Amino acid sequence: MARVLNDDEIPADAGVAIEYNIPQTGKRVDFILTGRSEDKSPNVIIVELKQWEQAQLTEKDGVVLTFLGKGLQEVSHPSYQAWSYAALLEGFNEAVHEGGVTLQPCAYLHNYKPDGVIRHDLYAPYIERAPVFLKGDVERRKLRDFIKRHVKYGDDVDLLYKIENGRIRPSKMLADSLVKMLKGQPEFVLIDDQKVVYETAMAMAHRAQNGKKKVLIVEGGPGTGKSVLAINLLAALTKGGQVCRYVSKNAAPRSVYQSKLTGHFRATHISNLFSGSGAFVEADANVFDTLIVDEAHRLNEKSGLYENLGENQIKEILNAAKCSVFFIDEDQRVTLKDIGGTVAITDWAKSCGAEVEVMELDSQFRCNGSDGYLAWLDNTLAVRDTANPFLEKGAFDFRVFDSPTELHAVIAEKNKTNNKARVVAGYCWDWNSKKNPDAFDVVIPEYEYRKRWNLTKDGSLWIVAPGSIEEVGCIHTCQGLEVDYIGVIVGDDLIVRNGEVLCQPGKRSTADRSIRGWKTLVKSRPVDGKQQLDLIIKNTYRTLMTRGMKGCYIYCTDKETADYFRSRMSSQEAVAATTVSVVEAEETKRSDSNVLPFTRMDRKRVKPFKNAVPLIDLKLAAGLFSDVQSFDINDAEWIELPDIYRPQPGMFVAQVVGESMNRRISNGSWCLFRANPQGTRAGKVVVAQHRSIEDPELGGSYTVKVYSSEKEQTIDGSWRHAQVVLSPDSSDSSFVPLVFGPEAAESVKIVAELIGELDV
Repeated sequence: MARVLNDDEIPADAGVAIEYNIPQTGKRVDFILTGRSEDKSPNVIIVELKQWEQAQLTEKDGVVLTFLGKGLQEVSHPSYQAWSYAALLEGFNEAVHEGGVTLQPCAYLHNYKPDGVIRHDLYAPYIERAPVFLKGDVERRKLRDFIKRHVKYGDDVDLLYKIENGRIRPSKMLADSLVKMLKGQPEFVLIDDQKVVYETAMAMAHRAQNGKKKVLIVEGGPGTGKSVLAINLLAALTKGGQVCRYVSKNAAPRSVYQSKLTGHFRATHISNLFSGSGAFVEADANVFDTLIVDEAHRLNEKSGLYENLGENQIKEILNAAKCSVFFIDEDQRVTLKDIGGTVAITDWAKSCGAEVEVMELDSQFRCNGSDGYLAWLDNTLAVRDTANPFLEKGAFDFRVFDSPTELHAVIAEKNKTNNKARVVAGYCWDWNSKKNPDAFDVVIPEYEYRKRWNLTKDGSLWIVAPGSIEEVGCIHTCQGLEVDYIGVIVGDDLIVRNGEVLCQPGKRSTADRSIRGWKTLVKSRPVDGKQQLDLIIKNTYRTLMTRGMKGCYIYCTDKETADYFRSRMSSQEAVAATTVSVVEAEETKRSDSNVLPFTRMDRKRVKPFKNAVPLIDLKLAAGLFSDVQSFDINDAEWIELPDIYRPQPGMFVAQVVGESMNRRISNGSWCLFRANPQGTRAGKVVVAQHRSIEDPELGGSYTVKVYSSEKEQTIDGSWRHAQVVLSPDSSDSSFVPLVFGPEAAESVKIVAELIGELDV
């Protein structure tokens, strides 16, 4: 791309972003260029880069075969991929969606010689949306021309700043989009592996009509789009005339989906689209064209109220359909009776002569798109070893609370926005309210916490019922569903002692049927029986703690367990998460802490800006650094920086207090700054001074904000600031930008720029 951009007609002040993370997903755009077109309209060029040298055609829409690390693999066509990433960015980012920004996606296969495959007519609909450029000087010139056509003028990184700081649009919930999807309206853009799985399932469903049975097993963790794919398949195949059903063992997703469809479709039509996993005991062979089994890991052996009907639910589903699609996550098996797994399904499929294909989903769209959070959670719960012993800062809004009352209050506050926040718990409390409606179930006396289980009034619709925020949900009413924020009460069935995660099935309520018979199991099979029990308990909390798309807050009934979770977080996040009160927690913890991310130095050892930098008050920064070279060693304390930083003239460390920049700088953090910065300041975090500024957090006429500006040419040909904007970057919408017009803009003094936040 550096060679491509080496052209005098491409503006030097165009914005560039590399490996840009699309908000709320695990997806990254390889290369972004921003600027303005001939008519000055804002344009963003998205470039999907590939090192491919060859590819092969497939019969699947938007899918090609190419060599990757594991040999020949089916993947989405680069033009489809670039277009889908553009659609994702537009869907999630309000600055793009509502700001008149035009996205121009393309693909650049810089090692690929033209061969008639990658530009085949099969892929024309996607190449029209996102042209593909190949190897060679001619192709490179074509890409340059494409860029110059859409980016004639630079924007001084302004567009990238707006995109990076634009408000994130609310995530689409599958249940809320169901009606449109079943009416044939595309609501979710299928990305990468999702697109390949979808096209494979469609092809198998059609081929099964005139041949042997087809079985597709799709493995994927939380938030990888299993349910979105299941409903997409249901809509497309039903529209195409097939007799299909969405099947799930768990009643909650079916009930929620059916409730959303009521009033839009006839009741008989709705009931024909959804069924439980035990509905096929007496079904005729091949009576269904395709059965789509969501949460297939929850399938049981027997069916019926008394679990005495049929032989095996997997076998019965396979018998009833020409094509069966199973979506599974074996780490979400949460009862001793759950038998759905790749091996079991494959064995039954082969016994009935079916062709079997196994595929995997990796794309992450829950937990704020953070694969790191999921890997950290697996490691922390001792489900499996991963390379994530600590939660990466900012990956996902995870907090540990000292009080269940405080936890519930915060979740209830979050719920006021859109009814998409709930509290759930491990099944460690008896269901007293079942017999006595006035009784409470989840009772933690020392915090005066008293709530009822969700199982009485709302049943399977608990997660969408308006008043259910006052109740506590369980695994059975939230598995397979999602909310924005989930609060999890971790009971005594999972504790930590000396860093070891221990499971105590005896602490579960005796009414909990998920581990019924556990004592007999442990006696008959002491080793693997205990392992199975441990996995079910860990899987339960793993499932509960991955229901949130934006955040997960937990309270542990056992203090050592709470401390363990905190110890696995970065120190600053742990402080932010531990609450005495929601608003005051960070300030309280930080003010009481003696842990600092630097070492104070004896003045006798200090060599200014060679082995040390000064520690100063931000309000004094302008005066102290007006002349860096004459800075007096006695004017401040001097400190030694962490090894990753090399002291340079003008550097200093100061504490930033407040919430106006909390997306970038935690309240109370110690930060490294550079005084009197040179060059462009667009998009940078700066310390700014102006007589009209009255910053309530920093104090005085100084503020720490993100800088942007617009310039205009004067009559004499010189340039001046038409506007300077100092913007907050906060999760609190009450903070607003400071805007300075032409007269005031010239008086805004940039004292320093942020280099980085120092980690404790």
